[in-house]
Amino acid sequence: MALTLKGTTIFLALNLVLGLWASQAECRKPPEEASLRESHEQWMARHGRTYKDNAEKEQRLKIYKENLEYVKKFNSEGNQTFKLSLNRFADLTNEEFDYTRNGGLMVSSLSRPSRVNNSSIYDQTLFSSGGAPSSIDWRQKGAVTNVRDQGHSCGSCWAHATVAAVEGLTKLKTGKLPLLSEQQLVDCIINNQNTRGCKGGSPVDAFGYIEQNGGITGEWNYPYVGKDGICDQNRASQSAAKINGYALVPNNNEYALMNAVSKQPVAAFVSSRGKEVQFYSGGVFTGNCDPSTLDHVVAIVGYGTSKDGKKYWLIKNSWSSHWGENGYMRLERNSGIPEGRCGIAVDASYPTA
Repeated sequence: MALTLKGTTIFLALNLVLGLWASQAECRKPPEEASLRESHEQWMARHGRTYKDNAEKEQRLKIYKENLEYVKKFNSEGNQTFKLSLNRFADLTNEEFDYTRNGGLMVSSLSRPSRVNNSSIYDQTLFSSGGAPSSIDWRQKGAVTNVRDQGHSCGSCWAHATVAAVEGLTKLKTGKLPLLSEQQLVDCIINNQNTRGCKGGSPVDAFGYIEQNGGITGEWNYPYVGKDGICDQNRASQSAAKINGYALVPNNNEYALMNAVSKQPVAAFVSSRGKEVQFYSGGVFTGNCDPSTLDHVVAIVGYGTSKDGKKYWLIKNSWSSHWGENGYMRLERNSGIPEGRCGIAVDASYPTA
């Protein structure tokens, strides 16, 4: 009886060990997959990313893997003037990124000539030679506020670029740098063909609104919420900065654009399409974009030349300080492309005092 019991005990113990080994074998992942999942988990924790269920997590993991491989391959190639990194957009396809982070109303559909027939003018003085310094950074002159984040569901880049330009002009006029309200522009420019809040817009419309409204209020009075709202006329009437109008930079002319930026920050349409823009992390961007479709608006807050001799535009973006060079990009200047790298010279404008 004791022998039988002992044998039974050994048999059960053996089955238990074999079952445990089998279970571990089923759960064990290949080293590459385990490393990928660990990398994704760390990225999620770093950026506060969560998913509604395991199905969505697996879908995002697949996209994360594709983006990771793309970034690694790009950075391994030689003779690059810029680098990529897995930033906060690493689990988005490029199509999703374009849809959620831009707001230039796909402005290739906006006709620039038709917009000239209003109160704005081309600034002809920008064609004159001489006077512009070889480099300028308006941040160093206290004319640029901190980088903001337009959010993942509001295409308000146009409002952020407008505000950056008006903030810079106000500093130059008054000596004081205000923090102005993008949300006022999102809420209050209504019944307009080209500008529709979080669905996209144009700085020219925003400059026109600020002029006609008698100014724009401060961020403290009309804070940004990243979604369309009803215009609060009472708050909108409490001006913190005023402009007298706006001017257009002659298009497809980087020399004229440099003259304009040498005087003050300028708002400009660009193309932000492609993974190279999505994952840009530093250096002078000489990469791929589609200048035939201008879908984003940025503020040009300077220009210069890198240590290795690459001329660039200094761009303030509205995708938070966790993108690019702490929220900024150095975009190739004088690339030999008539419209400029990523179309930067096609449609630029600025407020006037």
